[in-house]
Amino acid sequence: MKRLRLWVALGIVGLFATAGSVVMWHAQATGDRGLHGRSYITTVSDSAGQFDSRGVITLHADHTMSVLDAGQGGPGYFFTSQLGSWKSRGNGRIAGRTIDFDIPPQQASIARVDFTMKLSEDRSRLTGSVTVTYFPIEADPLGDGGTVIGTFTFVGQLIKP
Repeated sequence: MKRLRLWVALGIVGLFATAGSVVMWHAQATGDRGLHGRSYITTVSDSAGQFDSRGVITLHADHTMSVLDAGQGGPGYFFTSQLGSWKSRGNGRIAGRTIDFDIPPQQASIARVDFTMKLSEDRSRLTGSVTVTYFPIEADPLGDGGTVIGTFTFVGQLIKP
């Protein structure tokens, strides 16, 4: 009977240990509570504050991000959608980096797009800046160098289902 109580006690302790681990893991995984899988429609302005474009930024739960831009199919620019990753910097601040490719008729090149973003307290608005750096198609867009072609600002509104 004492062995049975011992095994029951060990089982209960094991259950609490497992539950505690799951709770701790969940707390870490949801540190960006309310952020996972959200998309924001954005208005992009150039460095002079003039309208440049509209787009959509999606921050996926697995910390990848996708960006679409209304100008990507021309007529002034021809580039692919942007794909990359993001991470939380705490207090609603987010850093992101995406890559896209310019396609002919322009010169084939790679663009690295670095995002600095800030969420509103209720997570319904996203603001920030974007720096676009071009690299030759054969270069490493994750390394140093490249040519900064512009810094833009944006404001975004949550796209609600």
